[in-house]
Amino acid sequence: MTYEEARAEFPVLERYAYLNAGTLGPLSRRTIAAMEERNRFDHELGRGGKPWFESVLELRARVRERLAAPIGASAERLALTRATTDGCNIVLSGLDLGPEDEVVTTDSEHPGLLAPLGASTVRVRVAEVTRRPTAEALETVLAQVTPRTRLLALSHVLWTTGQAMPVHELKAETGLPVLVDGAQSVGAIPVDVGELDFYTVSCQKWLCGPEPTGALYVRDPEALRVALPTYLSQQSIERDGSFVPRPGAARFDFGWIATPELAGLEAALDGLPDWRFERAAEMARRCRAVLAAAGFDVVGEEELGTLVSFGAPDDPAEDAARAYAAGVIVRDLPGTGWLRASCGWWTSDEDLERLVAALAG
Repeated sequence: MTYEEARAEFPVLERYAYLNAGTLGPLSRRTIAAMEERNRFDHELGRGGKPWFESVLELRARVRERLAAPIGASAERLALTRATTDGCNIVLSGLDLGPEDEVVTTDSEHPGLLAPLGASTVRVRVAEVTRRPTAEALETVLAQVTPRTRLLALSHVLWTTGQAMPVHELKAETGLPVLVDGAQSVGAIPVDVGELDFYTVSCQKWLCGPEPTGALYVRDPEALRVALPTYLSQQSIERDGSFVPRPGAARFDFGWIATPELAGLEAALDGLPDWRFERAAEMARRCRAVLAAAGFDVVGEEELGTLVSFGAPDDPAEDAARAYAAGVIVRDLPGTGWLRASCGWWTSDEDLERLVAALAG
């Protein structure tokens, strides 16, 4: 599939310069068609009966397999969720950490991770990495680790600056369990979970799947308690509520996901081009260059992946709204004074030109 053919798959690009996959990725024609076809299928079979339920289980199994491969995991270690937040809640509740335990995170985490941390009883130590060079991130996070540290919980790619955190190096240096928020990495940059313990996936972003869809990688499912069980967590259950968990990470499946969304996700995963990472990285570099040449204060360093944050000309929320009215979709980052452009493999030079023109107008 050529770039032109791949770009033509997204109807939204006929109207907008779509630079907000860090929130929600664009939906392709094949994804939309798969969702509509599955919706009709469900209606015709009445969402009941053995053949229909078997088709649902088969669909979930296929999606699980397809999601595991891009992160270097086996399907048996992957749970289906609705988003990264689900994964963070599953892990933090299942580890049974208490008030004397510490978790180290960073000062640039999304509420999808921060809120579960805040709702827990653990002590949270924050490494201030946002305004430091990426090369100092490892040392900065390690400085917050103490004998009471029981978990490192941080993003692979920070949602504010696009900085890639040294998650594998942190695991190697500390030997501690690591929970990774992969919302801005999976689908945007190459990912291999390697020795990491927990890795969340947000499928509605860079994988261009429908919402709400997500996944959670669990390296050792037997070692994590099922603290938030759903019907899908058990393979047998007694009248007193005691149950035998399903094998592998499927015990953490976070409830029902509508079949049209699963069908759309399967189609989206099948439609990802092999050259997506190189193209997205190149467009991010061009975006940074174009914005800098136009006089915008671009945040951070050159090699930061696919997110490009920059100082807003005026009020960030109003600037984002003005850009939208001009046919350019970016987002403002609350409390920072920044706008953020998400550069995907579908991004064109014309999109970047439209971005600068929309903000200059």
